Amino acid sequence: MENVSAVCLVLTTWPAGAPVEPFARALVETRVAACVHILESGQSFYRWQGAVEEAAERQLVIKTTRNRLPALEARLRQAHPYDVPEWIVWDAETSPAYGAWIHESILPAEDTDDA
Repeated sequence: MENVSAVCLVLTTWPAGAPVEPFARALVETRVAACVHILESGQSFYRWQGAVEEAAERQLVIKTTRNRLPALEARLRQAHPYDVPEWIVWDAETSPAYGAWIHESILPAEDTDDA
């Protein structure tokens, strides 16, 4: 049986010239992610519609739990400028303290002490 509360990392890319900070902040504010780490721009080479393409992109590393993935994916698909955004999910092992912080960060506000 899958542990739906397991911590995971989601990778996605974002066009380097498009603002990504509002999207990242919204994921944390709405508690679908505990943290979104945005890496500096880099060059991506990929095949798209039969041709090799090149684009400047930023990598996002999103820290969440398995039970928040459906909401996170829905928000990503709604906000992302690409037709097919990168969506890679990795299960992650954390220290007990860090895992607890991730879980506390994504609890609905009414379930936390800071509500």
